This record gives sequence, C-alpha cells and structure tokens, in this order.
Amino acid sequence: FPVPCSLFPDMSPLSEFVRAYETWLHETIDALVSIESPTDDKAAVDRAGAEFRRRAASIGMRVTVEPRADAGDHSVAEIGEGGRRILIVGHVDTVWPHGQLARMPLVRRDGRLWGPGTLDMKVGVSMGLLATRAVFETGRPLEGRVAMLITSDEETGSDTSRDVIEREALASDAVLVLEPALAGGPLKTSRKGIGQYVITATGVSAHAGVDPAKGISAVRELARQIIAIEALHDLQRGVSVNAGVISGGTRPNVVPEEARAIVDVRAPSAADAARVDAAFRALSPILPGAKLSVTGGFERPPMERSEGVVALYRHAEAVAAELGQAIAEGGTGGGSDGNLTAALGVPTLDGLGAVGDGAHALHEHVELDCLVPRTTLLAGLIARLLSPAGVLPPRRTTR
Repeated sequence: FPVPCSLFPDMSPLSEFVRAYETWLHETIDALVSIESPTDDKAAVDRAGAEFRRRAASIGMRVTVEPRADAGDHSVAEIGEGGRRILIVGHVDTVWPHGQLARMPLVRRDGRLWGPGTLDMKVGVSMGLLATRAVFETGRPLEGRVAMLITSDEETGSDTSRDVIEREALASDAVLVLEPALAGGPLKTSRKGIGQYVITATGVSAHAGVDPAKGISAVRELARQIIAIEALHDLQRGVSVNAGVISGGTRPNVVPEEARAIVDVRAPSAADAARVDAAFRALSPILPGAKLSVTGGFERPPMERSEGVVALYRHAEAVAAELGQAIAEGGTGGGSDGNLTAALGVPTLDGLGAVGDGAHALHEHVELDCLVPRTTLLAGLIARLLSPAGVLPPRRTTR
C-alpha cells in the first residue's frame, strides 16, 4: 500500500457517512468477533450467521437463509431494485477453536484491533455492511441491487456453499470479495488454483530380513512417484507441488505393503492446472508388481487476471483517485471464494476487506486507521458500479 491509510482525510459524502457511523462499525465487529465460530461447529457458525442477518435486516436488507443439515447455514441479504446486481462475498467461520478469545482477547491497542477472526474476516464482513448502508443512505442515484452472501465453510473449502456461491455469482454483474488485503494493502486481482491429490502405492509385504525378494515395497514405489511429480514443480512459472504428508509401512522389519502421500498443488492459470492434473492422472506404477491409485484434483480453480478483473480494478482505481487514496494490486497463492466466482467468468475483485496481518496466526490484527478509508473505497466502488451512467466490467464466457 503506497502510503498509510491515515493520510486520506477525504470529505466525500460517503466518507462522512462512514465516519459518522464508525461506532456502529465497531459495534458490529465486536458482536461478530465475540461469537466464536469454528467451521466444524454448526451451532457456533449459525450463531454468527444469525448475528449477521440481524444486522443486515436492521439496515433494510432482505434476508434469506440457505439451510444446511451437515454444516453451518449460509446467508443472503439483498437491498435495492433494478437489473444490475453487485455480489459481495464473505464468511463468518474461522480457523480458531472455542476458547481462543481467552488466549487472544479482542482488544484495541497501538492503533490495531487484535483478536481471532478479526482480519479473516469478520472485520471485512462488518465493513461490507457499513459500505452497503452508506451507498443506500446517502441519497446517491442508483440503478440496481447489492447482495451480500455470507457463508459458513470457507475455511474448509466451501464444500457446502459452492452451489450457492456459483448461483449467486451467475446472477450478478460483478463480485467483490471481503477477504483481507495483501500485506500493506494491495487488492487481489489473481489467486492460484488449489489442488490436492492422494497418491496411494500398494505392494506386497514380506519379512525384510528373511524374504526381502518376495516383497514389493510400497514405500519405494511412492518415493519414485514423488520424484516423478517433482518435475511439475516450477516456481518460475508459478506452479508448486508439495508432498506435505507421507505415510506408509507398519514395522522396520516388514516390507511395506502400502504407502500414501497427500500432495498440495498450486497453479496460476487454468491451462497450468489442466496440465498438472493430466500429469497426475497419467501416473502409473514403476516397480514391477506394484499398484497405484491417484485421487483428488483442483478444489478451487485459479482466479486469473482476466479482462473483467482488470476492468473492475480500474474502477476501484478511479474511485480511489476521487477519494484522494492510492491503491495497488497483486496476486497470492492462497485461495478464496473469489476463485470460484472468477472461474465462472464473472468479474471479481478480491482483498477488499481489512488491512492487517496474521491471518490464522496468534498475532492476527487489523489496522484501525484503515477502517474508514477502506470502507469508503468499497462503498465508492459499489456506488460507481450501480451508477445509472456506470459501465459494468465485461464478463468472460466460460460455458
């Protein structure tokens, strides 16, 4: 981020509104963060979702619930009328277990807001609510609607929310993602696709000392396969292949019958993801008599820096200039629900949430000086996209 957020004292109506309701923003943040909501606890994430819906309804949004029996419910809140539709995407689940607030209390200190789930991403959800409120309560001419989709399972891969995310994205003209900004503040215009593969090698067990020749070592087979897939690892191209979990065998004196590797793969483009996937599918046994199984695939497609993504970022740049701000862009190897929406061809801009550091870490925090400027930037971008004279970014046809 080129300069500190505190150097943006713009006096636009949107900024004045956000400043006037800064206390409301902090109250919303405190309410959401105080509800511990680990992804795997349905009752907990449902409490956080209910708090979001209550606050969305209080500012005039029409709220619906997407119930799930085996996971937390998902929430959709909409406001406005007309054909244009901007979708804001966020989540209320966190990686933190119950009791983490006692270890990482929610405190404001040294210009920062500290606590579990602040940066990732309950502050972003709160900013989205206030930005939406600012757009619709400052009397600006608008042509269209804002919908907020808040899910409960982003931290574990969005398995139960993917259908809702894709449905809502396809019904929208653009998607704004409330994930935190890159370190220092840049927005995210690209994300790598994320894949996970399980390679299972099967051999024949035997006594390692008495009858080693009768055995076929699954560990040896797996080792050769890991060396083979290392050829796909190309950091200059942006492709990473990491055999992060390896297991196999039962005792040192037994030729292992089975061995397994869980492999994380990241790829910057759909073409790279397809090439890597084909290579995994083509793996075959190397040792005579060994067997091989490969399962898995890319769970999140890449969010590529497409024409629509760039056009959306240019709108954000124009809004920032009007507000006296400066913004930057960048990419990341981490995934979000923006991967899913961008892969559909819907223009997507990510990293519009809080500025801070320490997501998933004990030092998780948000920069307090950035709350008003970045909320105003988000509001200004929404207002620009819904302006009767506004030009929406182009969609990319994927189907």
